Formats: sequence, C-alpha cells, structure tokens
Amino acid sequence: MASISILLTLPRTSKGLTELKDTISQAHTNDTGSASPRRKVPRLDTDSDSASASRSQTAATANFASGTSKSGPLTLHLAGGDLFNKPVSGDKEFALLRHCIRIILKPDQDVLMPTTNHSIYCACRTVVSIAKRGEGLYDVLQMELEKCVNTLVGTCTRGDKEPIDWITYFVTTCAWFETRINLLVSLLTYLDQEYVVSNSDLKPIRTTAYAAFGESIFGNPRIIESLQKGLKEWAESERNSKAPHPHRDAIPRLINQLITHGQYDKFEQYYVSLTHEYYTAESERLAIEQQKNPQVFFQHVQARISEEMERSHAVLPVGSWGLLRATTEKALWDDRLEWLATETIGPYMEAGDTNSLEVMYDLFGRVDGLKTMCAAFRKYIITSVVNIVKDIENDDDMVDRLLKLRHLANSTIDQAFSKASTSALNSMSSPRKHPDQTFVYALTDAFTIGFKARRNKPAEMIAKYLDKAMRRGQGESSDAEFDTILNNALELYRFSEDKDVFRTFYHRSLAKRLLLGKSASNDFEISMLKKMKEKYDPEFGMGEDMFKDLALSKENMEDYHSKLGDNDSGRKLNVMVLQRSAWPFRGNDTIPDEDSENKNESKIKTKGNYAKDVFLPPDAKQLNRFEAYYKGRHASRILDWNHGLGSATLKARFSTSVKELSVSLYQAVVLLLFNQSPELAFQDIKAQTMMRSDAELRRTLQSLACGKKKVLKKIPLGRDVDDDDVFRFNTEFTDPRPKVHINSIQAKVSPEESKKTNAAIEGDRKMYLDAAIVRIMKANKTMMYEKLKTATIDAVKNHFVPQVDVIKQRVDALVETEYLERDKTERNKFHYVA
Repeated sequence: MASISILLTLPRTSKGLTELKDTISQAHTNDTGSASPRRKVPRLDTDSDSASASRSQTAATANFASGTSKSGPLTLHLAGGDLFNKPVSGDKEFALLRHCIRIILKPDQDVLMPTTNHSIYCACRTVVSIAKRGEGLYDVLQMELEKCVNTLVGTCTRGDKEPIDWITYFVTTCAWFETRINLLVSLLTYLDQEYVVSNSDLKPIRTTAYAAFGESIFGNPRIIESLQKGLKEWAESERNSKAPHPHRDAIPRLINQLITHGQYDKFEQYYVSLTHEYYTAESERLAIEQQKNPQVFFQHVQARISEEMERSHAVLPVGSWGLLRATTEKALWDDRLEWLATETIGPYMEAGDTNSLEVMYDLFGRVDGLKTMCAAFRKYIITSVVNIVKDIENDDDMVDRLLKLRHLANSTIDQAFSKASTSALNSMSSPRKHPDQTFVYALTDAFTIGFKARRNKPAEMIAKYLDKAMRRGQGESSDAEFDTILNNALELYRFSEDKDVFRTFYHRSLAKRLLLGKSASNDFEISMLKKMKEKYDPEFGMGEDMFKDLALSKENMEDYHSKLGDNDSGRKLNVMVLQRSAWPFRGNDTIPDEDSENKNESKIKTKGNYAKDVFLPPDAKQLNRFEAYYKGRHASRILDWNHGLGSATLKARFSTSVKELSVSLYQAVVLLLFNQSPELAFQDIKAQTMMRSDAELRRTLQSLACGKKKVLKKIPLGRDVDDDDVFRFNTEFTDPRPKVHINSIQAKVSPEESKKTNAAIEGDRKMYLDAAIVRIMKANKTMMYEKLKTATIDAVKNHFVPQVDVIKQRVDALVETEYLERDKTERNKFHYVA
C-alpha cells in the first residue's frame, strides 16, 4: 500500500507526516505480525470518476493512518493549514497564456510551446476560475487575433502568384487558421465555457476568430478580386480544354472553407454568373457557325451539359448541382429552342434516332420548352402529310406512306416523348412511362389538318387501300396481324372529314368484290362492316343489305336450277338480283378487274335508267328464261339488267388448242361476232353490237387486240382503236393455261371525269345541307346566321365538314326557294317559312 506521503503533495520544507510511515505500516499488520489480506470492496457508481476515486482512496488511507476502525472517523492535522486561504494572483499563468497565444497565432511558424498542453489548460483554469482574470485574457485573445488576421491579409494581397496558384495558397492559409483556432479553443476551454458563457454580450472564441477572419479577409476587395480571377481562370481552363485542371482539387477545399466562414453563397452567385456568361457567348457563336447543322449544335449542347454536370459533381455541394445545370441549359438553349426543335425533330425522326429525341425531350422539359418542341413536332407532321397528300404522281402509295409516317410518329411518342407517372415515381420499382398526351393530340391535329390539303382524295385512297387488302387477304399473316393492318387504315380514316367520300368508295369497292367473288374472306368483310358501323359511321349498315341480297340470290338460283333438267345449259347461268337501294351502282357501271392492264377505274356514276346498252346475241336466251321465272315469283317487281357488271365463259378453238376464255359480257358479245366472219371492221362491229357507249366499245376491242393476250389481231397495229381499223380472229393464239382470263381495260380517269365525280359528291352534300338547315329552322323558327351555321356543321359532321361559304350559299338558295325568309330589319336573322 502506498504511503500517504505519496498521495499528498506537501511542501518540501515540511516533515509533518514523515513519522506516519511506521504507523501506517503497522496498520496493515495483524496481531500476529502478518499482513492482513486485502478485501474486495464493491465500487459504487459515485466513485466512477477520478475525483470520487481519489476521495475514497484518501479516506481509506486516513483511516489506516489514524489507527481507528474502518468505520470510525479520521482526523488529520496539518501544520500550516491556512495555506489554502492565501489569494492566488495568476500573474505567472496569465503571462504563460499570453505567450502561448502569440505563438499559436503567429503565421509561418511551427507551434513550439514552452510547456505541455495540459499545463496551458490548467493555467487557463487558474486564470479564469481562481484568479478571475477572464476579461483580461479575452482582451488579449482579441488583440492577438487582430494581429494575426492583419498579417494574413498582407500575405494574401501580395501579387506574386498566378491566379490558380493563389487559390491553392489561399486555401492553405484558411486551413492553417482553422487549425490554429481549433487548438486555441481546446486549450482555452475554461475561457469559453466559464467566462464567455457568463457574459451574454460576448461570443465564443471560434465565432470571434471567424468573424475577424471573415471581416478582414473576405471583406478585402483585393482578396475577393484575386479569388474571382482564380475561379474564372480555373473554370475557363477546364471548359476550353474539356479536361480537369491539374489543380482542380483546390476548388473543393476552397468551397469547404467558404462554407465554414459563411461565404459560399457569394461564391455560388459568382460561379453561376461566370457559367451563364461563358455558355451564352459560346451558344451565340456556335449557333452562327452551325446555322445549317443544328444537329451538330444539339450534340455540342448535350456534351457541354454532361461536362458541366460532371464538374459540378466533382467540386460543388449537392445543393448547387441543379442550379448549375439549369444555368448551363438556359444559357445554351435560350432563344434557340424554336430553331433547334424545328430543324432537328424531322431529321431525327427520319433517322429513327429516338435516343436523341428522348434527350431533347428531357432537356426541353427542364427549360420550359416542351410547348415549343410540341409545336415543331406538329409542324413537321403537318408538312409531311401535306407533301404525301399532294404528291399526285404517287397517289397509289399515299396510304402506305401515311401509315409509315403515323407509325413513325407513334413510335417516337412512345419511346421519346413519354414521362413517368406520379405513382411510378413514388414507387420502388422502375418507373413506367406514358406517352405525353400533348404530343398525341398534336399528332391527331396534324393529320387532320394535312388531309385538308387535298379534299376528298385521302378518303378515296384509304377506301381503295382497304379494297386491295380485302382482295389480297391475310396471306401468311395471322388473323390478329391482318386485323391490325385493317385497323391501322381505319385509324387514318378518323383523320378525314370527308366521311361521305370514304363511304361511297368503300361501298362501291365492296360491291365489286362481292359480285366478282374477289373478296378473300367474307368473315373479314362482315367484321369490317360491323366495326365501321359501330365505331365510325352508322350508314355502313348498308353493307349488310348487300350480303342479304347475295344470300337471296343464291337461294333463287338454287330454286331456278332445280326446275331445269340435269343437262340443261341454263344450269350454267348465275344471276344476282340486287336491290337498287342497297347497291351503289347506277346506269351502266362496269366492274374493274384488279389484274387489268390499266389500274385506273372509272369513278363516273351514270344517272340513267337500267336499260339494255348492248345487243345480245341469240345465245343469251337464258337471260330471258330467268327473267320470266323471276317475274313469275315476283310479279310486282321490275328487273333491269346491268350488262356492264356481267361476265361469261367462252370456249374458243385455236389452231393449236382449245381454251376457255373468261371475259366480260361486252367482250363475249364482240367475240361471238367472229363465229360468222373471221374478220370484221370496226364500223361493222359497232353496228352489230349496238353498244351505246362508243368509248366502251373501243376499250373492249383494245382489251382483246392490244393487251398481253391478243385473241384478236388489229390491222394496222397500234394501241388506239380508230374508225377504219379491221379486226381478225387470232387462230394462232397460245397460252400455257387451259383457262385464260382476259382483263378488261378500264377508262382512264381524266381530270374532267374526276371533276364530275367530285361534283356528284358535292351535289349530295348540298342535299344534306339543305335538309339539315330546314330541320334546324323548323325546330327553332327564327335563328341568327352564326348560330344556324354552327348548328348545321354539327348536324352533318358525321358525313363531312362543310365549308362556311357553302353553308352561306345553301342558306341563300333556301331563301330564294322560300323555305327561309330573311328578317326585314336584321339581315343576319332568318325565319322559317311554314
């Protein structure tokens, strides 16, 4: 056990306790003279600290020294007991602290303390807590801080360093100051925690030091100027070289110091202004250089934004990343959004570069440029649709090109112009994107506007496209794939305002497919009619009547054949009895064949009676027999034959073989004439056939003598049939197939004929408008013209969208015919005349 002389520090001149050694030693010995064994005493929580432990140990030692029992009191008398009441001046400690503060705050000098840090710490305790001289020590600290900061200002304002090197030096200086202040704070803890705390008007050591540093350093114009020069040189060096600067690591350290001293906001503002200034100038210069190459400009902008974001991530706090990105994008994009979108969206779409478009969509979205981008997208689609629709030379490819354009636009919207939903953003799974509806609406609007560039024609060509598809059938594609092809074409039909034009041509094509048996699938035909009736136009229900007529005709022919003998030639006859109201043919319409040498079909609707337009030979007596049979069953009905829609099969004997010729009824009438004579002049043929249409006769002879399968020879040779031409039966005709189909050459659609067709459609539209106006006026009695116009457009919009001037013309016509009456005092007001 250690003696009490070791536990207490006593004056060296005193010998007051030297005699206790023996007594203490004896206290550790029992009656037998042996040392008593040590006893373990539980340590209390109150003895956990060193002071408590010291008190416990001192008390135990005192007990042993006095020779009393373990539980008895220990009385210790010390000579010179008034020593603790002697006042402490602290002069020595104060001087030590002053000296140490000067050493610590002296720049360009290592810290060599005259004593240990613990001694300095204890000296501060003595000066502040015992000598009560905290005020003086605080004043000394302030003066030394002021001297230190002034010295630092002097060294930082020397102009002997390059801007970037100066930043490195400045950061080192700031780090030195921070280190020394940390040391002061730890050594002068009692000054902070006792004296400063008890004086509310004083600030802690660190706050005082940083305030002095910030005021003198960051308030010095020359230092701020040097700082800005260094930042600018560093930023421009990296932006010009597109590579990190060798001294980039100094920038994050500088930012840490700026944050520490509360100066980062000013730095951020300056750096943002530098960024905006630099990229604005670069954007202006590059936009001029790449005026004709906007894609190069866009790629440069992409690269610049990526570079700036990489630099921001490397040197700036997270909170500044978004601001720097927005500043960079605004400087590069500002005032160039429209030019860039207009010039790049089209080329990117045509190249299928959805990645670039997706990046553009994202970038435009961050600078409020999506409206501009959507407008450019809409403009491109309108221009493309107009160019396709107006390309008269490639009318046959119009629908295919429109479908490709629409597919391209839809793919672009799905892959590039899409955004994640709010729920997807909040979920942990990968966000699912949805097409931006603004672009979807723009696409629909663009196609609708583009179709107006050539009224009626897109609707007509869509109907013809569907006709080819229904004739061709699905081929190797599945039902679902073929249905998709048809649906895509119908989606184009939605964009057309000329619903009546599409309906007219589709009905005509459907009728011809059904009558010629050219439809690939009646199931698809019925499905299409149902779909169009339910989703597009209720009037497509007329197609259902066509199928009913065909079914009834089949029943009629079965009944007719059942009444004939087994060998009767009448069994080869097939007649289709059609309701005039359900079928779109009028007059002497002919059926075009899809394999005809001239693919143009006549669009003229002859509004005459269904009269015989050709003299039929005696071989056609079966027609008379069927007519008598039909009238016997339906006495009140009238049959009108449409020979232009008929066909026949002839057996022809050539010198090499016998062939079956599949021809139209007109061709059959002409060929049968050569049974009486092997050679006939054009005028003789005309007289014997008595064909009403001279042009139809010439086309029929052309198909027999001037096509690929020449069963007649024309003398002289040539493509056109003249009045003095002579025709001879070609006995030398050959063909590898036993059954030969001879195509009918259809009339070319001349501009005049197209004009007549459009005039017929316009005539039907006038009737629609007249009926709609009369119904509206009858219901309202009196209306202003503007309301009447709006109501009329709404009434006929399911058929077509009328032009405003046409509505005005029809209103004036109804006034003239006394269906309406103009108000006597207000010309824009109309009254219904009962």
